[in-house]
Amino acid sequence: MIKKCILVMGLVVSLLTIGMLTSCAPKEAELGTEENPIIFSFVPSGDTPEIIESADIMADLLSEKTGYVINGEVATSYTAVIEAMGTGKAHMGTLATFAYILAHEKYGVDCALVSVRYGTPYYKGQIIAGVDTGIKTLEDIEGKTVCWVDATSASGYIIPRIMLKAVGVDPDTDLAQQIEAGSHDAVALSVYKGDCDCGATYIDARDKIEEDYPDVKEKTVLVTESPEIPNDGLQFIKDFPADMRAKIVNAFLEIMETEEGVEAMGKAYGWEAVIEKDDSFYDEFRKILDASGIDVEELAE
Repeated sequence: MIKKCILVMGLVVSLLTIGMLTSCAPKEAELGTEENPIIFSFVPSGDTPEIIESADIMADLLSEKTGYVINGEVATSYTAVIEAMGTGKAHMGTLATFAYILAHEKYGVDCALVSVRYGTPYYKGQIIAGVDTGIKTLEDIEGKTVCWVDATSASGYIIPRIMLKAVGVDPDTDLAQQIEAGSHDAVALSVYKGDCDCGATYIDARDKIEEDYPDVKEKTVLVTESPEIPNDGLQFIKDFPADMRAKIVNAFLEIMETEEGVEAMGKAYGWEAVIEKDDSFYDEFRKILDASGIDVEELAE
């Protein structure tokens, strides 16, 4: 009888101890507070100092509008933003077309807004070459050194490689060298300086460096343009609270109707406005990828 009482008392003490430990365990702070801020991750597709400045401005404007604590950060690559959103280290992002499709496939990242430039939510890519390289057509790129932006950039990698393959130039076997420059600005500068014979960017990334290199369009030539590509935009991680998302989206729309908002996003990415679009906006581009043999599901693994 005594042994039974001791066992029962021991069990009660154990249960009480577990309860106390559970109640004392620290709870995660509410999202959007100083202790648990919303992380807004910007991709490094242009001049990094300008993008850092824009990220800080937009984060402050959104915080002011919504009451949430939002911190702007600039990642080291498109892939870094995808992984940060996939692992919950970032909650919002400005992914470009292919990077978004990959993030959606891999982690359920979801589109909320699409950017508008020159009055349209679509853009085109271009391949530019040094004026003295003799490159006038896609076929002329065979045996040359090419600069790409990033392996997840639609206009700076994916589409131009498809275009080269279409004319019989295999980027993986028929080029002298491939260089990943990291940003559209960097590709334009590399072609201008002769570090690359040619390179792929959006139209017209040369504008971003023209102030410092006013003869950039004299020393580089346009080889070809790409088909239309859906613009980049604003995306959220899977399971981001719906009420918070709606509040941030509305705030972003309002901010982009102000000079301060347009100036901030214009400096970073050339955004003039944003429009609401869901994931289906990118379906036509997915068909292009499918037709080219690119398996997004395979890349997402």
